[in-house]
Amino acid sequence: MSPVRPSIQRRITLPVAIGPVTLGGLAPIVIQSMTNTDTADVAGTVQQVAELARAGSELVRITVNHESAARAVPAIREALDAQGCRVPLVGDFHFNGHRLLADYPECAQALAKYRINPGNVGTGETKGSQFATMIDLACRYERPVRIGVNWGSLDQELIARLMDENARSAQPREPEHIMHEAMVQSALSSAERAVELGLPKNRIILSCKMSGVQDLIAVYRMMAARSDYALHLGLTEAGMGSKGIVASTAALAVLLQEGIGDTIRVSLTPAPGEARTREVVVAQEILQTMGLRAFAPMVTACPGCGRTTSDTFQHLAQNIQTYLRDQMPVWRTQYPGVETMQVAVMGCVVNGPGESKHANIGISLPGSGERPSAPVYIDGEKVTTLKGEGIADQFKRMVDDYIESHYGAGSRSG
Repeated sequence: MSPVRPSIQRRITLPVAIGPVTLGGLAPIVIQSMTNTDTADVAGTVQQVAELARAGSELVRITVNHESAARAVPAIREALDAQGCRVPLVGDFHFNGHRLLADYPECAQALAKYRINPGNVGTGETKGSQFATMIDLACRYERPVRIGVNWGSLDQELIARLMDENARSAQPREPEHIMHEAMVQSALSSAERAVELGLPKNRIILSCKMSGVQDLIAVYRMMAARSDYALHLGLTEAGMGSKGIVASTAALAVLLQEGIGDTIRVSLTPAPGEARTREVVVAQEILQTMGLRAFAPMVTACPGCGRTTSDTFQHLAQNIQTYLRDQMPVWRTQYPGVETMQVAVMGCVVNGPGESKHANIGISLPGSGERPSAPVYIDGEKVTTLKGEGIADQFKRMVDDYIESHYGAGSRSG
């Protein structure tokens, strides 16, 4: 019933401005996502970016992998602005980013941030010059850069050197430790080189993406101990469905609890036909259940037991939760603070009344048979009993009335 009060002491990092969004420092942890459209498809990309932004993504990364994609970026930005969608766009560059940014200045200007992978900017003599070109362009356009190391595309020259040094050591370390060290060194040495080339430290974000939970935790602990750069968290190639959600949550929750992380992405593989926005919802729920941010009223619902002998309770809980999230784009602008509201939808008399009393507003079905008769509690007091087949719609109207009276303009003026 009270606003979210973070109890986690976050690691203080350098704040980075990305258009209207600030991450790091004392700023709230930022949620980001990435499109899976062909960026050259302007209409399709605009639609997906807008959907992700409406779902709550505060940064959206798009692939810029060839000339037609680079040419499309300014049109995507213009179309989003025309819709009133101001979400910053991040350009994801691999292999040819130095050339695309140099050859398409309108693309470089339309993007709010560049993502560079040190393992994919060239090899041998070309690596240094191509990295320098991208940093020079970031300096010219005053854009921040995420230096994003990924274990699937790690600098092979660096890993080979560290493995050789370890083999010659009197006390060689385990291979996974050398892999972790290579990830961290790649990120930190690239950041140091970017600073030498003129990019301010407060325009640098670092990430070291791994696909193993324990690997990710170990690498970010190392990186947090060695630098004060803002850090982007994410378990790469997390997977599909419950596996991807569980793995991402397990890794991110440990690091967030230790105060590590300034921005996060949950990299889910969507099922065929599944909305890309699922990864945004999961990221929000991780932060909200940990008490770090609030995005939408949270629904407390019991799992059901032998007392809940029909699916009435499940349908009611799903109906209410979907309604609350669907209304948030409107409520967010009209009712400040509504995202901290607690709603309970319970299935029987054992814990139902108690949980409903703890919520701002709660409803509790009576149990066996789930007869369409349910008491409603507001701020700890029973106010009515809803009956009949229209309980869900009746309860929604009561939720609307509660929000208007407690978060509307009238409540604030009083």
